[in-house]
Amino acid sequence: MTIQKISQNKKQYLELLLLGDEQEDMIDRYLERGEMYALRDNNSVCAVCVVTDEGEGVLELKNIAVAPEKQRKGYGKALIVFLLQEYCARYAVLQVGTGDSPLTIPFYEACGFTRSHVIRNFFPDNYDHPIFEGGVQLVDMVYLRRTFK
Repeated sequence: MTIQKISQNKKQYLELLLLGDEQEDMIDRYLERGEMYALRDNNSVCAVCVVTDEGEGVLELKNIAVAPEKQRKGYGKALIVFLLQEYCARYAVLQVGTGDSPLTIPFYEACGFTRSHVIRNFFPDNYDHPIFEGGVQLVDMVYLRRTFK
């Protein structure tokens, strides 16, 4: 397994990025200003992530996506462990905003994140269609944080 920084042609991974954020114009808001990584296993891209500097020592995980056939094999967690190691000298907090979903919240909590705050009606206010995950319509954005150690 290898993790490679992607500096050019980030949109070549759009199909995967859309798994983590299903509206392209929302991805466009952070893709070029963010740092992107691709996780490969046996020369196949299994997962990608994008992080951005939000100032005041906060690094935000804007997108993390694992190919459907590669999910639940530890690739998402491997990317988070990588980010914690890669950025520990430059940041105090890794944060992520996600829908209040029974699929994503437990994943982040298992990776050591704790709930921080909520932005009410984020999804209806920012997306042009209703978004569902695990049979639940996403309405509020839940922010979780983890300190770098």
